[in-house]
Amino acid sequence: MEMIFREAKRDDLERVVELIADDAVAARRTGSYGEPHVRGFEAIAASPDNELIVAELDGEVIGVMQLTFIPGISRNGASRLLVEAVRVDRALRGQGIGRRLMEHAHERGRARGCALAQLTSDKQRPEAHRFYRGLGYEQSHEGFKLPL
Repeated sequence: MEMIFREAKRDDLERVVELIADDAVAARRTGSYGEPHVRGFEAIAASPDNELIVAELDGEVIGVMQLTFIPGISRNGASRLLVEAVRVDRALRGQGIGRRLMEHAHERGRARGCALAQLTSDKQRPEAHRFYRGLGYEQSHEGFKLPL
């Protein structure tokens, strides 16, 4: 069984939405697959600073994450890697796939010259917090959001 990481294709989108929405927290935010997801996918695909990455195992999409490369002024002009929407198929969790996804994210960030990787994780996801801490992430800031 060989796992590959690649940029998502339009044909992957319904599965990507399914993976992202596969928990109570995300289901409310993500909704059912539809036109808004297609518009989001098209915007990501058109942006040179965004990548929607899927993990594929034996021809099946089993994981996903979105990477955004953010140029900056702070930290002496450093660019940052923002990692979002990391999901692994529920039946395959605990097998190291999430770790491999994150390693791939870090490789992509280094390749793009990023000095820092950052992410947010909902406070209702303590298992995810343990996972990210296990990768060396530190909970260094408080996040704030405002619906627009």
